Amino acid sequence: MNEHMKRIAVFFLVLLVLTSCNTAGWRVYQAESVKIPLDKETEQYADKSFKVFLEPYKVQLEKEMNEVIGFAVQDLKIHGPESLLSNFSADVYRQVAVSAIQSPVDIAIVNLKGLRASVPAGEITVSRIFELMPFENELVLLWVRGEELQSLFDFFASIGGEGVSGMKMGIREGRAVEVTIGGVPVDKNKVYAVATNDYLAEGNDGMTQLKNAVKRVNTGIKIRDMLIEYIRKESEAGRKIDPKLDGRVYSENE
Repeated sequence: MNEHMKRIAVFFLVLLVLTSCNTAGWRVYQAESVKIPLDKETEQYADKSFKVFLEPYKVQLEKEMNEVIGFAVQDLKIHGPESLLSNFSADVYRQVAVSAIQSPVDIAIVNLKGLRASVPAGEITVSRIFELMPFENELVLLWVRGEELQSLFDFFASIGGEGVSGMKMGIREGRAVEVTIGGVPVDKNKVYAVATNDYLAEGNDGMTQLKNAVKRVNTGIKIRDMLIEYIRKESEAGRKIDPKLDGRVYSENE
């Protein structure tokens, strides 16, 4: 090590000792940032040895992300009041939830905003599901009183619908009408099992009623992982992904 490097090392060592004795801690007085785009212009400055080091990991990641796990019969798009993709997602939520708790689950709720990309017809790859669900959300089971759910469904109606499974509702002048769960009108005094994600369980996206659940179970199951696994199993069983519009959420104004 040359003399210059020794001086630098000693300086930082002394600085470390001095700051470790400071019980007041660090304070940020000012922060600045510079955006450096990673594109063809910055490619020339890339560390070639580091690129060589990363290459096998990059190849392996691309292989995993490009794996074909299933086949969509038609484009699965996202829209209200009901869509193929929201129906599919909500149905998977409920089915996986039943397996997770080994008990009936009345309904499932999926926020349309949480579905970040449509799934085009044809082969479905792992990367496509990462685009659809880029978050680390997990499956959660809630037990919610019918009175709270009726209020929640009115909220759904006011925003044009959300993704649901196990129920049916109409939208009339911004209110939920003719609501049924399992084919039966909602009982305001009954407690229903609801499958959703941890983000919504905290009352986000305006679904504050879910915070009033009388019971909550965190399954630890990642939403993205369960979608990938479900599609893969359907493919292994020789089935394609082909959800239908069944009128579970409809607008009387249309």
